[in-house]
Amino acid sequence: MDRLAEIADKVKAEIRLSGEDGLWLDANADLFTLGELANLVRERKNGNRTYYNVNQHLNPTNVCVYRCTFCSFRTDLKAENAYVMSDEQILHRAHEATLQGATELHIVGGLHHKLPYEWYLGIIAAIHTKYPQLHLKAWTAVEWDWFERLTGRPTRDLLAEMKSVGLGSLPGGGAEIFHDEVRSKICDYKADGDQWLRVHREWHELGGRSNATMLYGHIEKPEHRIDHLLRLRDLQDITGGFQTFIPLAFHPDHNPLGLNITKPSGLMDLRMMAISRLMLDNFPHIKAYWQMLGIQTAQVAQSFGADDIDGTVVHETIYHAAGSDSPQAMTVAELRRRIEEAGRVPVERDTLYHDVVRAAPQERAFQTGRRLELV
Repeated sequence: MDRLAEIADKVKAEIRLSGEDGLWLDANADLFTLGELANLVRERKNGNRTYYNVNQHLNPTNVCVYRCTFCSFRTDLKAENAYVMSDEQILHRAHEATLQGATELHIVGGLHHKLPYEWYLGIIAAIHTKYPQLHLKAWTAVEWDWFERLTGRPTRDLLAEMKSVGLGSLPGGGAEIFHDEVRSKICDYKADGDQWLRVHREWHELGGRSNATMLYGHIEKPEHRIDHLLRLRDLQDITGGFQTFIPLAFHPDHNPLGLNITKPSGLMDLRMMAISRLMLDNFPHIKAYWQMLGIQTAQVAQSFGADDIDGTVVHETIYHAAGSDSPQAMTVAELRRRIEEAGRVPVERDTLYHDVVRAAPQERAFQTGRRLELV
C-alpha cells in the first residue's frame, strides 16, 4: 500500500495523523485528494453546515511599539496616520454594531506605549456596561503579554480581571508562526510561541474559549507550519478550549517582509485549509476568512475542510492595509447566498457557536449606518 493510501485509511478510521504524515501530505498529495479527505473530516464533524456570524471589528489604535516586518497596520506615535479612538468613538462603534444586529465585536489593535493597561480594560468595561448583549472578543495573546509588561502582573490575573468586566473570548491573532527560526525574523521581541500558547492555556483554565491562527505564505517552510499545527493540537488535547482555527494568507503589500514575496495562490490557500483540517483533528471548526482569502476562495474552501466563512465584518482595517482587495463588509443576504452557492446550508452562529435564530421579517442585512430588512 502506498503512503497516500495509508494516510487516507487513517483519516477514514479516525486515527490521528503524525507530523511525518503532515509533511508528506504537504509535499506530495494532490490537491483534490487532500480536499476529499479534509471534506470527509469536515462533514463528519459539521455535516453540510457552513457557519457565519454578524459582527463588527474595532481597532482602537494603530500605534504600536513593535515593528513586525509583515504588518501593514501599525504606525509610529507621531506618524501622520496615527490615531487613538476616543471613548465616544468607541461607544459609537458599539452602538452602530447593535443597530445592525451584530452579536460580536472583535477588538484588537496596536500596543500603544503611551497608554496604560487601564485604557484597554476601560474599553471592555465601558462597552459591556452599555451594550451587554454584544460578545466582546478582544486582545490577542501578544497584547496580553504586553499588558503583563505594562503592569508587572501575571497574565492570568489580567485575564480574570477583564473577564469580570465583560470580556467574552480571545481572538487567535498574534500566533503568526511559532517556530523561533521564523518568528525571530518576522516579529522579534514580541511574545514568542510559548508565551502565546501560555496565554491561551490560562484563558482556557479560567473557563474561556478562544480561536487560533497561523500566518502562512511568507518565509516559513512546511516543517514550520506542521510544527505550528502540532503545538496547537497538543494544547487542545489538554484544555479543549479552542473553538476554531483560521489559516491566514500573508498579504505582502505595504510591509517590509513583502518586498520580494508574492501573495499565496488560491491553490496554496486550499492546501493549507485541507492540511489544517486533517492535522487538527481535535478542533471543532476551521474558518475560511473571506476578508483575507477573497470570497470565491472562501466558498471553494467549504469543500476543502472549512465549515465557517466568518461574518459581515464591518470596519476591518488590518488586512486591507496589507493589500486585501475584498469588500469591507458583506450583507447577511449576500453571505447566505454565497454559502448556498458553495452547496452548503448557511447557519448563523454567535461567537461560541450557538445557533442564532432570528424572526425572518426582522432579520437585518449588514450595512454601515442603517438597518435593512431582508426580502
